[in-house]
Amino acid sequence: MQRCGVIICRYSTVYDPNEKTFDKILIANRGEIACRVIKTCKKMGIKTVAVHSDVDSSAVHVKMADEAVCVGPAPTSKSYLNMDAIMNAIKQTGAQAVHPGYGFLSENKEFAKRLEAEGVTFIGPDTHAIQAMGDKIESKLIAKAAKVNTIPGFDGVVKDAEEAVKIAGEIGYPVMIKASAGGGGKGMRIAWNDEETREGFRFSSQEAASSFGDDRLLIEKFIDNPRHIEIQVLADKHGNALWLNERECSIQRRNQKVVEEAPSTFLDPDTRRAMGEQAVSLAKAVKYSSAGTVEFLVDTKKNFYFLEMNTRLQVEHPITECITGLDLVQQMILIAKGYKLQQKQSDIPINGWAIESRVYAEDPYKSFGLPSIGRLSQYQEPLDLPNVRVDSGIQEGSDISIYYDPMISKLVTYGKTREEALKKMEEALDNYVIRGVTHNIPLLREIIVHPRFVSGDISTKFLPEVYPDGFKGHMLTAGERRELLATAAALYVAAQLRSQKFLGDLRVSIVPAESRQWELCVELDQGVHMLGVSRSGNNYTVEIDGEKVEVSGEWNLASALLPITINGKHRNLQFKLRVLSKLAAYLSKHMPEKIPEDTSSILRSPMPGSVVAVSVKPGDNVAEGQEICVIEAMKMQNSMTAAKTAKVKSVHCKAGDTVGEGDLLVELE
Repeated sequence: MQRCGVIICRYSTVYDPNEKTFDKILIANRGEIACRVIKTCKKMGIKTVAVHSDVDSSAVHVKMADEAVCVGPAPTSKSYLNMDAIMNAIKQTGAQAVHPGYGFLSENKEFAKRLEAEGVTFIGPDTHAIQAMGDKIESKLIAKAAKVNTIPGFDGVVKDAEEAVKIAGEIGYPVMIKASAGGGGKGMRIAWNDEETREGFRFSSQEAASSFGDDRLLIEKFIDNPRHIEIQVLADKHGNALWLNERECSIQRRNQKVVEEAPSTFLDPDTRRAMGEQAVSLAKAVKYSSAGTVEFLVDTKKNFYFLEMNTRLQVEHPITECITGLDLVQQMILIAKGYKLQQKQSDIPINGWAIESRVYAEDPYKSFGLPSIGRLSQYQEPLDLPNVRVDSGIQEGSDISIYYDPMISKLVTYGKTREEALKKMEEALDNYVIRGVTHNIPLLREIIVHPRFVSGDISTKFLPEVYPDGFKGHMLTAGERRELLATAAALYVAAQLRSQKFLGDLRVSIVPAESRQWELCVELDQGVHMLGVSRSGNNYTVEIDGEKVEVSGEWNLASALLPITINGKHRNLQFKLRVLSKLAAYLSKHMPEKIPEDTSSILRSPMPGSVVAVSVKPGDNVAEGQEICVIEAMKMQNSMTAAKTAKVKSVHCKAGDTVGEGDLLVELE
């Protein structure tokens, strides 16, 4: 059984020693998904081989595996996408099968063919299914033939930007431009007019080539304000196929999922069955055998349309495991070995509710999440809570680099009801400690308590509709502000008192008697607050604007999390603020203030990444909104534009450069 916190989680790896599978499996992936596969292999008595780049030599998945082989330097094209190196690792270790995880080579038909030629089992579907479903144009034609609902669009490859404009005009705006071989939100753009179509064609083709080695694009009608709901399927090599209910994946940014749940609040039993049956029909049409996911867009009237089929294990598979009790990795291994499915459709339950939050090393205050890099100086998962599961591939001290996806973990909570699962997610996010990198927990926390999300009133437009001006963080109420200020003041005093002692005694014998009252200044959200603090044992009374707040706790300052009671109620608080003594606050007024930079004349990189293209040179005249350069981070391309009409004074970067957050790119006059 897989443990979630302190109680047993709702999925199990039932190991039957009579079910002989493989002696050794190589995992052609990294991070949390490699760790996830290794866990199930260990329970099944299967030895594992990890592959890694040189910068990942101390990664968690490398330590967990029985063997590890370096397959190249940091860039993915030279390591995790390096088929020759991975094939050599298979021969070197004698691995009998390969689990590809998701991303990288998981949907690469050439890799599957090479494995087959060497007599190595690919733990996934056969090459025909990968080819058919991996090509969005071909998959749409097959879906139509299998009587699966499809989105109106152009059933062919778009040759160039002008043809894209012509096709878009025939379909009618808005349209979705997307990579034929794509997935994961990469190589996708929405266009509402001809100019956006031309720009979208260029960026989508570049992202598609970078991410998938295939720049072919297709265009289809964009379904405005839809839900993104997917069906998990499981099929064996004997013609049996099941649908394992749905996952609601509508909370997205840049077409990438942020929060998922199973089941969906929106589907009724009839719609669920219809979607499940169509998903199975599509799987059978391509003789699919493994775990796979059929994605649909669902409009407000519960009409649903085929989007794509992912021929691999999906990132968000844990929530399906929680409500069905099945270990999908184990099922994939058994199917790959040729075993029949042991379950029938009537055996597949919906037990309870599961929610997944994708925890990323991202700055949520920039476009809902631009990548952040750094080292995890402090890291503590909330696994002491019941019904909490964390799938991660990092630990305290791990580095988050520009080379790979910025995911830190997948935080999953389970409950008998949605309300229970949501409450548990709120508690888990509050108790998750991440220091050293900027992360998106503040955004995740706001999403799951937002009235629209709680009521189930969501769509793929949730984030831009709820935060039209971008995410600004939690807006404190007057009561929350007092509690936060009081807690900060109490912590400051506790730390000051501790620093005066060594092994329980005063550091200096002539130190005056311990003070019982303090006057402090706390800076929060550019505001300055004067507080009075008094202490009695472990209890502090803080006076703020004439009101008193009682704060008490154990004050174990070595702990990452402190149990604090404020006015008799338990609270979890994680916030950035500054506390000064009255004297320090007075002196700080005389410090010179930093003059804000004129951002209209200076373009700095908003994130770490690499420069893909520079469109200007010194002396060029640029218009407001004109593209100056393109930065790629974690395989996503971002266009940097001019903030005003001006002449280019200097250019400080060139294509191929690696830049950090805040690095100067271009100066305007």
